[in-house]
Amino acid sequence: MKTINKIPTFKTEEEERIFWETHDSSEYLDWSKAKSARFAHLKKSTQTISLRLPADMLEALKVKANALDIPYQSLIKVLLKKELNIG
Repeated sequence: MKTINKIPTFKTEEEERIFWETHDSSEYLDWSKAKSARFAHLKKSTQTISLRLPADMLEALKVKANALDIPYQSLIKVLLKKELNIG
């Protein structure tokens, strides 16, 4: 059976970051006992894109978004999410 070391107490996040950058976590955790986890409420990372739309389409999006009292970029995300059947 493999010996598991005790994780040290860190004074700062920087100290902890340096520690984990220079140590193998398998010496401190028994990964065979790890369980899958879901973090449903974490904010998903986003990526900025450039999207060219016909002027009349963009105007229609802005009018509809204004009627719904939401930013037009949010409306685009809602419409894409619905069309792609995701989350």
